[in-house]
Amino acid sequence: MEIFRTKSVEQSIRDTEAPEHQLRKRLTATDLTVFGIGVIVGTGIFVLTGQVAREMAGPAVAVSFVVAGIVCGLAALCYAEFASTIPVAGSAYTFSFATLGEFPAWVIGWDLTLELALAAAVVAVGWSGYFASLLSSIGLGLPASVAGDDPVVNIPAVLIVLILTLVLVAGIKLSSRINLILVATKIAVVLLVIVAGLFFVKAANYTPFIPEAVSTARVEGLKAPLIQVLFGITPVAFGVIGIFSAAAIVFFAFIGFDIVATAAEETVEPQRDVPRGIIGSLAICTVLYVAVSLVVVGMQRYDRLSTSAPLSDAFVAVGHAWLATIISLGAIAGLTTVVLVLLLGQTRVLFAMCRDGLLPRPLAKVHPVYGTPARLTVVVGLVTTALAGFVSFGELAELVNIGTLFAFVVVSVGVLILRRTRPDLPRGFRVPLVPVLPVASVLACLYLMLNLPVQTWLRFLVWMVVGVLVYFVYGYRHSRVAAPGSGPDAERADPAG
Repeated sequence: MEIFRTKSVEQSIRDTEAPEHQLRKRLTATDLTVFGIGVIVGTGIFVLTGQVAREMAGPAVAVSFVVAGIVCGLAALCYAEFASTIPVAGSAYTFSFATLGEFPAWVIGWDLTLELALAAAVVAVGWSGYFASLLSSIGLGLPASVAGDDPVVNIPAVLIVLILTLVLVAGIKLSSRINLILVATKIAVVLLVIVAGLFFVKAANYTPFIPEAVSTARVEGLKAPLIQVLFGITPVAFGVIGIFSAAAIVFFAFIGFDIVATAAEETVEPQRDVPRGIIGSLAICTVLYVAVSLVVVGMQRYDRLSTSAPLSDAFVAVGHAWLATIISLGAIAGLTTVVLVLLLGQTRVLFAMCRDGLLPRPLAKVHPVYGTPARLTVVVGLVTTALAGFVSFGELAELVNIGTLFAFVVVSVGVLILRRTRPDLPRGFRVPLVPVLPVASVLACLYLMLNLPVQTWLRFLVWMVVGVLVYFVYGYRHSRVAAPGSGPDAERADPAG
């Protein structure tokens, strides 16, 4: 069937050589690792830690982080092999096009759009909350209509997205330098939380480490994890089941290492540096997450933790409000880098889709001075600005999670397919123990997906139905893979494209 036509690895790499669509190679392994840490350390560590400890896992939230980290680690190995084999912008979208075909690739691209754009808007809203709180602490409170819990328009969120959009337009190297400064700031704050918090840890707060399972309103009806509904299990929070349900939520905290793969085309030595960036950033962040979660639940009993600012509020509870102010500054820096890298990932995925003709090709034109897809970056920035100005955090993190886990499943399957169909390809990194580890990655991701609420699955299915309609109305008819002579050589002969 035509909708399953694949785009060869060689053709994908040739497309990166077209002058109008050629991104500049400026990034190193250090840049990629910092990008990964920049997007991973953010909402999860500054917000979700308290929420899931209080509502789902208790002190065992540290175990939930370990579970989520292991699942991400398995998927990271698969991403590393793909990115070193096909160093092209687009991440899971590009990988899927080379193995599963055009329609599955479109589905993944549409899925990544849900993950990245929505996540960027949600994190911008979280940034606004910390920023407004910081201003309030120094006597410069903002009106509730522009920065409260339910603003008419969230002005700080709008402004931060617009500023970061301009930074991304100005060039990938400038973005990486700003990201480096902000990442250094927030890592220093995270280490401060760990070291300073150790002085206030009480052993009694770790008991019981795994609270007894209880039925709560948090997991009733459509909010119940799908796996509990499918197998007729009485919906509960806490207990062993609560640990895995919490892992499916704190998974949001790890989202970002896959974005490193979207920058492969802009990396000087992608075969070597992209795997290092992916695996290195994930390993560093997993250690930080586990350490922070253990310290926070040790400082304050899990059922008293704040669900909006657990780290800073834990220090307020032990009488050190000045540390809470420093943590708020770290949170602002941390969330800034998250929004920056999410916007970067979103533009690179859509850039690859536009270059293939599945979305309007003129948007994929690279700016002659800045070397970035400036048009597309502006479009993504404006859409995210609108979302950030009018959405609230709500339960959107769960919707982002299911989209990411779905992409991980496809990438893991793709590794097995490409090993069989193209064993001749040079691979800068190879997943060990194939097929065991890719299969384990698929099963682990599916299990976490089943632990997400029923309502999240329903919303995800609606988004996918819309995506299928867009593909058959536009993408299928404009695909360059279907058109003869559509490679870079043809483009140079026909500048109109």
